[in-house]
Amino acid sequence: MLAPICLFTYNRLGETKQTVKALQNNFLAKESDLFIFSDGPKNEAASNKVNVVREYLKTIKGFKSITIFKSQTNKGLANSIISGVTQIIKQYGKVIVLEDDLITTPNFLDFMNHALEFYENDEKIKSISGYSTKILQKCRNIDIHFQRRAHSWGWASWKSRWDINVFRNKNLKLDNDKLREFRITCGDDIDNMLISSINGKIDSWYVWWVYDHFIKNKFTVYPIYSKIKNIGFSDESTHCQGISVFEIELDTFSKRNFNFTPLVQNPKLEKQFLNYYKMSYKLFYRLKLLNSLKGIKMVVKEIQFRIFKIK
Repeated sequence: MLAPICLFTYNRLGETKQTVKALQNNFLAKESDLFIFSDGPKNEAASNKVNVVREYLKTIKGFKSITIFKSQTNKGLANSIISGVTQIIKQYGKVIVLEDDLITTPNFLDFMNHALEFYENDEKIKSISGYSTKILQKCRNIDIHFQRRAHSWGWASWKSRWDINVFRNKNLKLDNDKLREFRITCGDDIDNMLISSINGKIDSWYVWWVYDHFIKNKFTVYPIYSKIKNIGFSDESTHCQGISVFEIELDTFSKRNFNFTPLVQNPKLEKQFLNYYKMSYKLFYRLKLLNSLKGIKMVVKEIQFRIFKIK
């Protein structure tokens, strides 16, 4: 049985349409059950946009079945994902998760479903990612790589690996050595993200998902060629505002059979992957943008938002 798909939407009609259209073009779309979770508006001003998106959701076709859950209140992305994934994964035992700003390649569902089947009994694998940063050092005939850090842009997991209590551990006490190990293992930005979540400064389900991988020494399976492109870095984004420093190599081959292997760690690939999260890389990336007028505008816009909250 194919894994059900959870799609989480809010108020971005344009991005939602692009996300759904790409998903409809997947080879396995017509054989897949789609569950859409539409979050409620934060305020009166957001109501119209949310309603417009919901009117569009009612017109969607092209899947085995479509079920829409409309929240009367604004849960926020974190609570929407935690509750929605918990609901569906309990019923079906596995799930594929998308947000409303992710363009999938036609073979995305093939990759995710085949990986879920291949690694189902490998307890070292906690999740599957459809997204990947650009991998420069590729191994011949190998379609995947393994990382300790999970990703949230198009992912999948199983009921046996999903524990809702992971996201309720806000009283977690961490010593400096454990935080340092977390940072070294999962990226330069991740320890401060966890601290901010513990202190209530950010509302993130993702950092707790990453921490659960880390503390239990679990891995995520990534494709060598990304099956996802994020189009969500816009003014109306809830969590992806600013400049995306992630470079990807999108899958254009549309192959439907993949060469999966048992877990093998590759320190060189792990280092290359984590480089995208280094502050030095993020700074260098922005400095390179200053070589073009378009890049300068992007940097100025980001500064206006991050410092002055101007969209």
